[in-house]
Amino acid sequence: MSSSSNQLHLNAFLMGVGHHEAAWRNPRTDAHRVLDIEHFQELARIAECGRLDSVFFADGLAVGPRVEHNTQAIFEPITLLSAMAVVTEHVGLIATASTGYNDPYNLARKFASLDHISKGRAGWNIVTSGGADEARNFGYDDTPDHAGRYERAAEFVDVAISLWDSWEDDAIEFDVESGRFADPAKVHTIDHVGERFRVRGPLDTPRPPQGRPVLVQAGSSESGKNFAAQ
Repeated sequence: MSSSSNQLHLNAFLMGVGHHEAAWRNPRTDAHRVLDIEHFQELARIAECGRLDSVFFADGLAVGPRVEHNTQAIFEPITLLSAMAVVTEHVGLIATASTGYNDPYNLARKFASLDHISKGRAGWNIVTSGGADEARNFGYDDTPDHAGRYERAAEFVDVAISLWDSWEDDAIEFDVESGRFADPAKVHTIDHVGERFRVRGPLDTPRPPQGRPVLVQAGSSESGKNFAAQ
């Protein structure tokens, strides 16, 4: 709670048809709706009607050990939130995405697209992915070391921010008379060369309405807390 404004910021943490493993079995629940985009669009409208600040999806990159009873993540969250964006106007849209098993360019482009589609409502929950099953889906025998994951995440976020900044706010001109779409002097390479990434840029999606998505991070380790503070 903010001491200056006495306002609560409320977020709806959505998961399938409920957080409890057996929620899909409740008589009041239609389990099949976990595969129905209209179910999630309805949840987004309810959150917006209730004046919540945002909706949020966790995500993992493996099916998990208890698929016999439930699987919590059905849709890739950036895709899902893009569909929810078109039926809402105000509620924030926060997607979890891994710095461990993505590349900065592709992910920066996806979040820039979500921000444009939603007219400036995208948020990125930054995770480093610590599950062994996730690692094995991307060619690793086990999870990369903890410190290394956060070092990669720090550089990954720096690159993503540079890519979102590679278009200046007024780069697009839409000058029909001259046929000039954008001012090339205001679209820049980033020429990043780091320990883990080499990215020339610029991003091929213009600067997002927010400039960059809201950045969210919930690490509880010392590395995670330092990363969040940074």
